[in-house]
Amino acid sequence: MVRTERYNSYSRYLQGKYGGKTYRIGVDAGFSCPNRGPNRSERGCSFCDVNGSRSPYLGSLSDVGEQIRKGLGFLRTRYGATRFILYFQAYTNTYAKAEQLRTLYSYGLSLGEFKELIVSTRPDCIDPQIVDVLASFKTKVEDVWVELGLQSSNESTLQRIQRGHGRDAFEKAFFLLRSHHIKVAVHLIFGLPGEGWEEILQTIRYVAAFRPDGIKIHNLHIPYQAPLFQEFLLGELSLPCAERHLEYVVKALELLPPETLIMRLTCDTPKERLAFPRAFPDKASFLTRLARRLEEQDTWQGRRFTG
Repeated sequence: MVRTERYNSYSRYLQGKYGGKTYRIGVDAGFSCPNRGPNRSERGCSFCDVNGSRSPYLGSLSDVGEQIRKGLGFLRTRYGATRFILYFQAYTNTYAKAEQLRTLYSYGLSLGEFKELIVSTRPDCIDPQIVDVLASFKTKVEDVWVELGLQSSNESTLQRIQRGHGRDAFEKAFFLLRSHHIKVAVHLIFGLPGEGWEEILQTIRYVAAFRPDGIKIHNLHIPYQAPLFQEFLLGELSLPCAERHLEYVVKALELLPPETLIMRLTCDTPKERLAFPRAFPDKASFLTRLARRLEEQDTWQGRRFTG
């Protein structure tokens, strides 16, 4: 069997939808999360450091408008970019009152011509009022996405990593967003403490049943400032190597719905923050290896999806 596209690539999807390469402007709007309290000072999930998912290129910039203007200027100058997505990325971007969020998102979108609005958050920070606000932007951009951090479907794992919510919160948030025709991407981490093949495949089958619009898969990274760092030093956990993560990804792709967009397959914590793993291929190298493995095994996304 000859297949030129063995998984549903997000970048290829954007190129086809908007007629060219489309760039995301990552924003840190100053939010914290329920685990860390109002000023990000408390202990968070065990895999997370104080920087959360903040983009490293933001540097010390704290003003949202300055971040957006700088990002737009850089991408236009460096790459000749003309198509943009506004991405509220760092921490929990619905951790505020609904009307505060409306003002923030409106301000951000007013600073440029954006194709989409993406908001990254936790399942336990989604409620009907916030979803109404998010849905109101569907008339201002071509798509509104919410990225939900689930990480694992195993309740014992969620407790072990001090996630602060269970599967019920994810299910409630997912269906609430879907009822307003908001696209949903799910974040997962492979290699969490206590998880192996059985737990990872259980999570993939669980998520696949929801038929999410997109999925982001991360290999477990341990930053120096994350609580898991001390556990790793004490020999209490191990991390999957690149080959094992590749095997996990191949099986995951086979089980996922063919229409789900594959938005990420590895983590890319900046080297200066990353304690382990140190020897892991960069994103481009990993994707090259993945393409080769899928061809060798003549397999593809959705091959084992049961619906």
